[in-house]
Amino acid sequence: MFNSVKDKISALGNELVYRTQLWQHKSKLPALQGRDHLIAETLRLQGVYITSLEDLGLPSTTQILAAAKNYTTSMETPRDIHTGYKLPQIYTVTDLPEFFSWGIEERLQKIIENYIGLSIAFHGVHVRKDFPNEQQLQTLLWHKDSEDRRMIKVIIYLNDVTEKHGPFEYVPTPSSFVERLNYYRVDYMLWRSNYLGIDDKKLMEIIPKSAWKSCPGKAGTVIFVDPRNVLHHGTVRTEERSTLFFVYTANPPKRPELCRQYNDDTFARPQLSQQINRH
Repeated sequence: MFNSVKDKISALGNELVYRTQLWQHKSKLPALQGRDHLIAETLRLQGVYITSLEDLGLPSTTQILAAAKNYTTSMETPRDIHTGYKLPQIYTVTDLPEFFSWGIEERLQKIIENYIGLSIAFHGVHVRKDFPNEQQLQTLLWHKDSEDRRMIKVIIYLNDVTEKHGPFEYVPTPSSFVERLNYYRVDYMLWRSNYLGIDDKKLMEIIPKSAWKSCPGKAGTVIFVDPRNVLHHGTVRTEERSTLFFVYTANPPKRPELCRQYNDDTFARPQLSQQINRH
C-alpha cells in the first residue's frame, strides 16, 4: 500500500517536471514555415501526417533508397513461429552514414522538435521486411508504443503498398468526448492484455471499422506518426512489405531502456549478417 502511494506521488512529480519543461522550452522551438508547420500541426491534431520523399525533398534521400534496397534484397523469408505467422526480418542500420545522415537532417529534426515540444533524441533506424501472414499476432495486433510521452516514428515505404501488402493502419487521436471515452476504453483493454495488443474483433466492439484509417501508398510514401498516442498496427498481408523506421523521442525519453533496440545488437546488423551468409 505504502509503495503504491509512493509510486503515484513519484509519477505525479515526474509529470509536473515534464509539463514545466514543455512550458520552458516553448520559446526555444525552431520556427517552421509552410508545409513544415502543417506537418507539425497535423501531428498535434491527429497524430499522423502522410507525405512522400519527393515532397519532403531532403538532400540525402537518394542514398538511403539505394542502400535500403540492397539490404532488403538480402533478407530471407524466415520459418513460421506459429502456424501462418512469420517474424519480420529487421536490420539495425543506425551507424551507417547514408541512413544516419537522413535521420539528422536539420529540417526534419525541426519538425519533430516542434511536435514533441522538447529537445529531441534521434535513436536510430531499422530496415524491415514483413512477410505474408495469415495470423494477427505481434505488431499486427492493435497497440501503442511506450518509449516516451510523445515520440515520432518516420515510416518510409520501400515498395508500393496496397491492401495485399499490409499497410500501416491507425485510429486518429480523439477530437470529441465520445472518441476520448472510446480511447480510454481501448487503453483499458490494452492494459488487460499486458500491453501485448488487441485484435480487430475486440477493437470493433469499441471503435467501428469506419473510423480506422488505412495507409496504402506508393514506394517513397512517408508516414509521420506518434505511436505512443495513436492506436495503430500493421495489417495481415499476402505480399511482402519493406520499410524504413526512423525513431525520435524527447532527450532524455521517459523509458530509455526501450530505445536501445534502435542502436544496439537486439537486431542484426547487415554487415554481420552478410558475412555469416557468405560462410
